Amino acid sequence: MDQGNTAFVLLSAALVLLMTPGLAFFYGGLVKAKSVVSMMMLSFGAIGLIGVLWVLYGYAMAFSNGGTDTFIGIDGFFGIDTANIGLAGLLEAPEGATFPPLAFAGFQATFAIITVALISGAIADRAKFGAWMVFAGIWATLVYFPVANWVFNFTLGEGGLVDGGWVVYGLQQVLGVGVIDFAGGTAVHINAGAAALALALVLGKRVGFQKGINKPHNVPFVLLGAGLLWFGWFGFNAGSEVAADNVAALAWINTLAAPAAALLGWLVVEKIKDGKATSVGAASGAVAGLVAITPACASLTPFWAIVLGILAGVVCALAIDLKFKLGFDDSLDVVGIHLVGGVLGTLYLGIFANTTGLIYSGQLNQLAAQATGAFSVLIYSFVLAFIIGTVIEKTMGFRVKNEDELAGIDTVVHGEEAYLLDEPVAASRL
Repeated sequence: MDQGNTAFVLLSAALVLLMTPGLAFFYGGLVKAKSVVSMMMLSFGAIGLIGVLWVLYGYAMAFSNGGTDTFIGIDGFFGIDTANIGLAGLLEAPEGATFPPLAFAGFQATFAIITVALISGAIADRAKFGAWMVFAGIWATLVYFPVANWVFNFTLGEGGLVDGGWVVYGLQQVLGVGVIDFAGGTAVHINAGAAALALALVLGKRVGFQKGINKPHNVPFVLLGAGLLWFGWFGFNAGSEVAADNVAALAWINTLAAPAAALLGWLVVEKIKDGKATSVGAASGAVAGLVAITPACASLTPFWAIVLGILAGVVCALAIDLKFKLGFDDSLDVVGIHLVGGVLGTLYLGIFANTTGLIYSGQLNQLAAQATGAFSVLIYSFVLAFIIGTVIEKTMGFRVKNEDELAGIDTVVHGEEAYLLDEPVAASRL
């Protein structure tokens, strides 16, 4: 075992886990003051539930090797010896591993958690916590764990890929190239963005939904959350190399360059459209750039990463207005940023990916693979999320009452308030 690589993977896992509390701050600042606790609890609920499900069976589902691995649990929970669980994926043979297999299991757990938490931004101000937890568990089981198997579970041999999920290995057999998704453009962002769109349609619009009616209640929270997300994203992208090497360094520098460029691109659009460049726009632009560079961070030169960042900032800044034109209430722009940004970053690789992109190879094979992977995940996630959400809404109910939404759902759902500004002062002694 290489202690340096082991430390790198474990540290990267901790950075990615930090992203979910960062997301809670980012989303929490964007909603109204009377629903900030509820909004942040959707993220923390995802940490608790998905963390447990991942250990029980999620990791086994996502990284099973079709018969040689178990589909139930890790760490001997059902009498299964940890020592007998190989790392199907980047490292097939235990003797070839440079870090403990469970370090990789922990790293991938944080991806599952943040993916589920991302969806919650589309249902802000109007979702029941219990219904969300039921949805999160079912969606993770039926959608995220299988999609992670499609994308992340592949085996490398001396001659390249020798086995894996259909999105990478399967398409390689057909097109000569598989989908490039280094850190989760399809499995994380397109997956979550499509599910977010489905839930926004199931729950319907907030009361009084129209452009400009809902403003962020705490802009510093938004900036803090974006900063924590960006910080953790270095573990998300560079850590996906699972080794402290040149590829990780390239992913790291692109994770700096692309969101920085996207931030600028978003602000320019804001200035042209609205006459002012806002701090919320800066935060949103940085996140859009982070989303777009996620699948591409190890396959672009820094120059092309900057170009992608600019495109992501501009395109996503325009895309967030689609909800008003098309009439769906994606509360915190999960669709406009994560779905659109994820699709953009994934398709961009078809043209600009080192060696296999159109400008290098002169062929459209990589673009065809990227489009197939992106839209397959999009459709699969959307359909299942819509079905799951609809069943929950028709049975236990997913949305709170309109009067509770107007009053603020923190006290109704959790019995708490974020800010006790009117707390009575105790009478002083005479």
